[in-house]
Amino acid sequence: MILFRNLLIASTTLMTMGAAVACADAPAGQGAPQRQPGRAHVVRDQKPKAAVPPGDAGLPELISVSAARRPTAADDIGTSMTIITERQIQTQQRRSLTDILARQPGLNVVQTGGPGGTSSIFMRGNNANEVKVRLDGMDINDGSSTSGLFDAGAFVTDGMGRIEILRGPQSGLYGADAMAGVIDITTARGQGRFRPFVRIEGGGYGTFNQTFGARGSRGRFHYNVEFSHYRMDGFHNIPSYIEQYYGASQQQRHEGNRDDNRGVNTRLGYDVTRNFDLGLTARLIQNNNHSYSVYDLQSENLYGDRGVREQTTRNEAIVRGTAHLVSFHGLFDQVLGLGYMTNRNRWTETGTSYGSPVNPDPDYYRSSRLKVDWHGTFNFRQYGQLLIGAEHFHDTFNTSHTASSMWDSGYDTSASMDTTAGYGQYQGNWNHILYGAANIRYDANSRYGNHVTWRVAPAIHVPGTGTIIKASAGSGFHGPSLYQLFASQVGAGYSEKGNPNLKAEQLIGYDAGVEQKLLHDRLNFGATWYDNRVRNLIQSSLSIDSSYDYNYSYANVAKARMYGVEAFVNWKALRTLEFNLSYTWTHARDETNHDELQQRPQHKFNFNTTWTPIRDLTFSGNILYTSGWRDLPVIGSETCSTCAKGHGYFTIDVAASYRINRYVSVYARADNLLDRQVEEPIGYLQPGRAGYGGFMLNY
Repeated sequence: MILFRNLLIASTTLMTMGAAVACADAPAGQGAPQRQPGRAHVVRDQKPKAAVPPGDAGLPELISVSAARRPTAADDIGTSMTIITERQIQTQQRRSLTDILARQPGLNVVQTGGPGGTSSIFMRGNNANEVKVRLDGMDINDGSSTSGLFDAGAFVTDGMGRIEILRGPQSGLYGADAMAGVIDITTARGQGRFRPFVRIEGGGYGTFNQTFGARGSRGRFHYNVEFSHYRMDGFHNIPSYIEQYYGASQQQRHEGNRDDNRGVNTRLGYDVTRNFDLGLTARLIQNNNHSYSVYDLQSENLYGDRGVREQTTRNEAIVRGTAHLVSFHGLFDQVLGLGYMTNRNRWTETGTSYGSPVNPDPDYYRSSRLKVDWHGTFNFRQYGQLLIGAEHFHDTFNTSHTASSMWDSGYDTSASMDTTAGYGQYQGNWNHILYGAANIRYDANSRYGNHVTWRVAPAIHVPGTGTIIKASAGSGFHGPSLYQLFASQVGAGYSEKGNPNLKAEQLIGYDAGVEQKLLHDRLNFGATWYDNRVRNLIQSSLSIDSSYDYNYSYANVAKARMYGVEAFVNWKALRTLEFNLSYTWTHARDETNHDELQQRPQHKFNFNTTWTPIRDLTFSGNILYTSGWRDLPVIGSETCSTCAKGHGYFTIDVAASYRINRYVSVYARADNLLDRQVEEPIGYLQPGRAGYGGFMLNY
């Protein structure tokens, strides 16, 4: 309650400072063209289009607001990207962010223990902490984690209006942590009449979910407020072959995980004048996850511990406001933003060891981030657009644990760092044939120094053919986390200490591809080749001193190369029937020892179809195939991170929804229809076959 009270105060403060949302389809903090109050639209250069027969509309033209930090047609920039709309999320009934991302090209999502468990997102074979995630313009990678990665485990999709996935190094615009790519999430904007709703859902594994809220607009004010509660109880995540190996008892075979997730998602905006608007976005998350894992089973059956169970409590708040002004009849568009993010994570292990509590005092991981930013766009019409911007971040970190025995000395570590950055970008086109953008950025960090990054992304439209040739090249970097720099945990026989001399990881990446449009844009297909090279990779290190104490730390000891192919086919066969197919081939190796990188499957295939046979009735089907991958073994030696190989798998999901009338809709879905054993990472099962259903009431 204290946390939510403080967040309410912070939200109110930001609102009074004049925070604003830029445009309906853009993340808060993104510039928008000049518009009428309460109505947003994209202004872009017009180019000739082929005539389309009446009633034969093709696939919709996608507009990106993240690739160039301004609304740009996806065909007009060389960045390889995927845009997920709110309609797609609702049609496929993907309730968690991990579920929707796992089905996208170029990504591999790993989650321990099912819903609510810790997740990692690998993009193009890069490490998970090298992917920057933003919510409404706020950078939300978790500073309380050891590596600084974004953990999507507690994020539900309620309220998300669109998700843009930018593949390839994006540090030229987005700075540190964007060396593999960017995932940019936008909260849906309310518009039109007042529309309240309630959604109730139940199903397998004790699932019982409730969501309610309202969105709309009145005069110059628009709003979208949603409350959600997700509950899962009884999911057992330890594979049977591991239980047999460790001699699990009947009780241990039925230990289930429990996850309870509560959240609030808000987007507010006010159009002060025709050219000036204010707004506020906020997402609050409180997640309690109780789990029983293979490592708890090992503790009980190998080391004589009793009743070992783990509990993680996660409280997170993300608040951002912007003020947006369009001047000189649309020639200059600028946004001023202020954002704040905080994480408070508490981990406890209960049970006894030799009659004493296993871990009587919890571990705390806390972080905060304050961001102040500004960017402006000069629109020179036919001569292109010039973007300039500046950002400042202040990050803090604290981890603590109270000493509880002679073997446990406790620790309390706090640290902070500041980053100031400036960037610029030119974007233009020649004769509606050659499009492109080029940017450069300078970051000055108080802990790991200064870095200059860049990116160029041209696209060539071959006249009269529907062929688009795309390419991009750029540099990226990822700075060490505050934990990796300053961790200090010392116990009997071991220690873990940070390395303040760590350098930032650095990457050079290229890609090139071709896309083709046929049948009046009803059939689109293409393929992209990419190649990334990384140096100064940060890895954990181990040394054993003369007293046989194990000393863990971090060092820049590796370099890696990741290359592969991403291909897709999108076909709108009928007005009511659409097919989407994607394939990803990834080759990722550590060039120091030539080993495959952990948890990077080589092949990934995803097929999705949507069919609306009659009005208000929609079916969706999805097939996902993932090949085998290298991983950490959980049986036998655990000193090698790639000594085990995970088995490939494929899953089939189906969903259906029917709108009975204006007020009532019903829906149902079945996940993992063939009940395949999905174990990713090794030792952690994902949910098997399960059915879910519910209804929505709206007014």
